[in-house]
Amino acid sequence: MRKVTVTERRARLMRRHRLARSAKTDDPVAIANAVVALHGSDPASVHLAALARMRRPDVGAVEKALYDDHSLARILGMRRTMFVMESGLAPIVQSACTNAIAVQQRKLLLRMIAEAGFTDDPQGWLAEAEEAAHRALVAREAASTTEVSEDEPRLRERLVLAPGKKYESRPSVASRVLFLLAAEGRIIRGRPRGSWISSQYAWSPIETWLADWRPDVPKEHAQAELARRWLWAFGPGTADDLKWWTGWTVAEVKRALAEVGPVEVDLDGRTGLVLADDADRVASPKPSAVLLPGLDPTVMGWKQREWFLGEHGPELFDSNGNAGPTVWWDGRIVGGWAQRPDGDIVYRLLEDVGSEAVAAIDNTADRLSGAIGDVRFTARFRTPLERELSG
Repeated sequence: MRKVTVTERRARLMRRHRLARSAKTDDPVAIANAVVALHGSDPASVHLAALARMRRPDVGAVEKALYDDHSLARILGMRRTMFVMESGLAPIVQSACTNAIAVQQRKLLLRMIAEAGFTDDPQGWLAEAEEAAHRALVAREAASTTEVSEDEPRLRERLVLAPGKKYESRPSVASRVLFLLAAEGRIIRGRPRGSWISSQYAWSPIETWLADWRPDVPKEHAQAELARRWLWAFGPGTADDLKWWTGWTVAEVKRALAEVGPVEVDLDGRTGLVLADDADRVASPKPSAVLLPGLDPTVMGWKQREWFLGEHGPELFDSNGNAGPTVWWDGRIVGGWAQRPDGDIVYRLLEDVGSEAVAAIDNTADRLSGAIGDVRFTARFRTPLERELSG
């Protein structure tokens, strides 16, 4: 089988993920497609990931695609993680990943309702509460969790989380019911209440937000299509990488790959996979400096990351495996960065990269600072180096 070197893998990464200067674009949809989808657990990360791939970084262009054009959609997806993706891909992800998550979340919520003790019929109560919440959203077209609760008194009931523990809490059932409706593809997160770093979203019925929403995509077809897109964006990768990225079972990964029919390549003794029509060699682009945010889809695209991460994981990842902000040079991670309370973008290199790289990284940090203006943010998942740099 053909050998794909680390150098070529890094070249593919830089070109496919629009990190090389020659590959950048100002189209937010093209950016999302380049990495299949942008991680959306941290609202700031979505915009920062897009800015890093733009010729002319512009937060407004990302907001327009999300909230005006609806060409991008924010839904729960792979590994029970929030993602922002091209709207046409959302039904594929829903069928390939999210429907299975919804089944688990329904069981969990029914157990919580039973433990809370405010009804003797958790299943019937939940069915009525769901329909009432959906009716309220249809009537309003868009509403916050609080506004839906005002329209439907049942949603003000309280759950009991971690009963008897010092961190016991009693949240209202509203947020859990709306989360379940979203997981089942009935409603969707819309425009946030506040700036682009806010996570307080309004909810809307999905059919009013996505005109071409298709809730009945066959699961096998959806999983094969998602595997094909991952291979194009992240290949060569391993079956284990795909299993980790999607959250699928071994059987689901095998079935999807059998449908796609990739070819095998040698990744320094490990068997990798690429699409059959995508096995040609890729030339390295000119070296580029990039500042990627926490949870960036490039950093989180593979389970095995040593070929671009090296030995920097302990400083740049938290204890749960969430990536913090990273500094890149020539297709590999060389440091980390953060924003300080005064707005300064600061970074630290974890290896010697030379004066040319340092100058390029300085320039990239200045461009990022100019693009975000007066907005202040903190990475949602704190890592050792990010905590130290942010002060």
